[in-house]
Amino acid sequence: MTASDFLIVIVLIILLLLLVKWLMQGGKYKKNTMINGKVVIVTGANSGIGAETALGLAKRGGKIYMACRDMKKCEKVRQRIISETKNKEIYALKLDLASLKSIREFVREFKSREDHLDILINNAGVMGCPRTLTEDGFEMQIGINHMGHFLLTNLLLDWLQKSPPSRIVVVASLAHGRGEIKKDDLNSELDYDNRGAYAQSKLANVLFTRELARRLAGTGVTVNALHPGVVATDIVRDAGTSFKSFVFYIILNYVAWPLTKTIKNGAQTTLYAALDPDLVEVTGKYFSDCKLKDVSKQAQDDQLAAWLWDTSVEWTMNKEIQSAQKKQK
Repeated sequence: MTASDFLIVIVLIILLLLLVKWLMQGGKYKKNTMINGKVVIVTGANSGIGAETALGLAKRGGKIYMACRDMKKCEKVRQRIISETKNKEIYALKLDLASLKSIREFVREFKSREDHLDILINNAGVMGCPRTLTEDGFEMQIGINHMGHFLLTNLLLDWLQKSPPSRIVVVASLAHGRGEIKKDDLNSELDYDNRGAYAQSKLANVLFTRELARRLAGTGVTVNALHPGVVATDIVRDAGTSFKSFVFYIILNYVAWPLTKTIKNGAQTTLYAALDPDLVEVTGKYFSDCKLKDVSKQAQDDQLAAWLWDTSVEWTMNKEIQSAQKKQK
């Protein structure tokens, strides 16, 4: 093979990889839906899909509350969003989803500032981390990805019900399909596999969406879940420092680069679920690439969803939820 032939092969390979990358970007939310003055909370808005979601909603006139653990990083992103959108109604509030105390403090602070909530986006999450515990003793992935958002959402339901039609958007994952809710070991104390624990937490997201939609029927508050796509974001930072985690990072960020979405495109289905006028009465569904998708068989189990709800209430020791659910049943 001559040097020119070799160069042609390299160019063709690069073009092929770019074509695959383009094809993998998925659906885009193209409607210019404005939400001037509407109050929005985005968890995990200081990086990745959360930051891009906050930016997209700010461009459309929303009053955005960035709910973040790392306030220094959050403030930098907040200033960037204000600079890019000229929307000054962008605020940062401390929220650590690994702490039930922090969640309650966040809700109290938010409610002291606003008298209603239009859109809640449960975006924050951790993935594939070594077994560690939250402040309250939950395995980190089920604790942040599910329990934390479960408590946050329930404490904000009264504010969401003040401004119908309002929406709750749950960022889940395609990984829910390989998840299993371990009733006898939900906290992964008997056996821990970081990928399995992540999949369990994402299945919990979809089951939570299903059960909450049932309980909110007729209230004007809708809730839908989604898969954002495979995106190389900061979520992989939680995978730890083991060799296996390092390999996963390399594969996701470099080897699998053609198969991943950009962060901007990863936020498109979230924007679709939060904004599209056609979804105003759609609830309890699951989306990917801005399209309705089927969920796994386990994610359709109403008895399992009810069990998870009751267990989550017990774990978060939430008297407010226990009182409210009596009215919802």
